[in-house]
Amino acid sequence: MKRADRHPLDDALLDVKLLRFLEVLYSTRRLARAAEQLGQSAPTVSIWLNQLRDALKDPLFVRTPSGMLPTPRAEQLMPSVREALRVLRSLNAEPQPFDPLSADRVFRVCITDGGMLTLLPHVLASLRRLAPQVQLEVIKLGPDAGTLLESGEADLAIGLVPELDTGFYQQALFDQVWVCLVNPEHPRVRNRLDCEAYAREGHIEISLGTGHRMLAAALERAQIRRKVFLEMPVYLGVPAIVSSSDLIATMPSRTGHSLARSFGLNLFPCPVPVPPFTVKQYWHERFHHDAGHRWLRGLVQELFLEGSSLRSDTSP
Repeated sequence: MKRADRHPLDDALLDVKLLRFLEVLYSTRRLARAAEQLGQSAPTVSIWLNQLRDALKDPLFVRTPSGMLPTPRAEQLMPSVREALRVLRSLNAEPQPFDPLSADRVFRVCITDGGMLTLLPHVLASLRRLAPQVQLEVIKLGPDAGTLLESGEADLAIGLVPELDTGFYQQALFDQVWVCLVNPEHPRVRNRLDCEAYAREGHIEISLGTGHRMLAAALERAQIRRKVFLEMPVYLGVPAIVSSSDLIATMPSRTGHSLARSFGLNLFPCPVPVPPFTVKQYWHERFHHDAGHRWLRGLVQELFLEGSSLRSDTSP
């Protein structure tokens, strides 16, 4: 450290061992007993006392028949000495464990709108049961996910965020393939959906997110130009539109299965070869060892990790 960078009082800081000695001598009133408790020799603690006297410009302790009695200056210093030692000891203390039953904390999670439909209800139900005082704030997963995780404005991101790399951890949770939602009363698509029918029919396009880009790239490779009659930024409202029209909605399988089940829609594998992808949870290395953060990640892992815990964290 350059001299110019030092605080003007740094050179006057007392050594921690001197503060500890001051505390023990104040309690024992005997140099010999203080030396014994500290595992030091009598000459050593005598040197320490002289160092303290020089630094604090006061005798601090005076010999009497009843022992080393503190001066008014020593009496005045002791509350500050004890508080300083308490703070220093707390730095070495084990971090407090996270108790979900008593925790009063806000967790913030970045998640896709599809995840809000399919994953969020399970996370919230588990939080209400296991951590009843914990609050959950949901943030739409977007290009600012890395910034939010790094700053601590978000704890986790759940989805597909391939651009997160240096400084971030990630854990694979489950794989997604692509499916199509179709009205069960569709006049032309009943028992199967092939590429020819897919190209011929009208479509709903969900226009945001990494998934949209993957689907668009696959359609281009297959040289299929869909007839998009409705473009939407989110999945909200898609089931109602599919069930009241002849439009087809293409989406990741977890969202598709959930919506088909809830709204009585037909579900078909997407006939266009779209690469599957893996949904992961992401977090910044700043919070990797935080007890509450570890608990939340463990909860997400328990809820959504496929194949138990065989997959491990990937470090930055």
